[in-house]
Amino acid sequence: MLNDTTIAQLAAELAQSQRTRVQVEHFSKRYPQMTVEDGYRIARAWVQQQIAQGSQVIGHKIGLTSRAMQVSSQIDEPDYGTLLDHMRYTCTPGQVLQIPVQHFIAPRVEVELAFVLKAPLHGPGISVQDVLRATDYVTPAIEVIDARIEQFDRHTKAARKVFDTISDNAANAGIVLGAGRADPLTTDLPWCGAVLRLNGVVEETGLAAGVQGHPAIGVAWLANKLAPWGEHLAAGEIVLAGSFTKPVPAKAGDHFSADYGPLGQLQFQFV
Repeated sequence: MLNDTTIAQLAAELAQSQRTRVQVEHFSKRYPQMTVEDGYRIARAWVQQQIAQGSQVIGHKIGLTSRAMQVSSQIDEPDYGTLLDHMRYTCTPGQVLQIPVQHFIAPRVEVELAFVLKAPLHGPGISVQDVLRATDYVTPAIEVIDARIEQFDRHTKAARKVFDTISDNAANAGIVLGAGRADPLTTDLPWCGAVLRLNGVVEETGLAAGVQGHPAIGVAWLANKLAPWGEHLAAGEIVLAGSFTKPVPAKAGDHFSADYGPLGQLQFQFV
């Protein structure tokens, strides 16, 4: 386990990377003894630094929800990160949201559903039904992921490990909202789907069933996972349930449209 001084130092490196848009080398390469818990400690330290500078927590994200991603990351469960207010972007129906590309280093786009809570969820023992009852509504969401820690080592080209991704706030960098709202108790959430177009061309399609069979499963898992840290999911928070498409790289000028059918569209462009 890494000591507190090292945790603070690595969190500061993430802050500098975000500020300068220069990626840092893999933490797991420099500290091969680091654990998953160390990764979460680094992420929490970085979040606390941002809170101290005025940011506010608006929710959480869940990642690595597909079995394929877990196998490739050599982990047997999802990971999670914290959503902060400066990460939120809101679409206006009928208009194309402009997202400054300079807010990111290497942005990629994922298609998800977000749960907006009306009641807190305190683990352990939280079930899918508990999640559905505590949810005010479910809404389409885009997660913009990023890499403050380089995805591939600049020298060896080796992929970063799950410890690095977790340290990097589970790669979270942005969330796009603004489409329709679904009643969690009457909507067949696994069958909610989306078509993601990039510059008019279909890049990805998927169903929310791709997120562990039901998107609420990850939310219940997260509530239970936070409990040992003395944390919980609070009323009013947004929880990104996990992507049901592969991440699509984005660059300046790219126009995205995520069509969720009856739940509407999210249209945005990186500028």
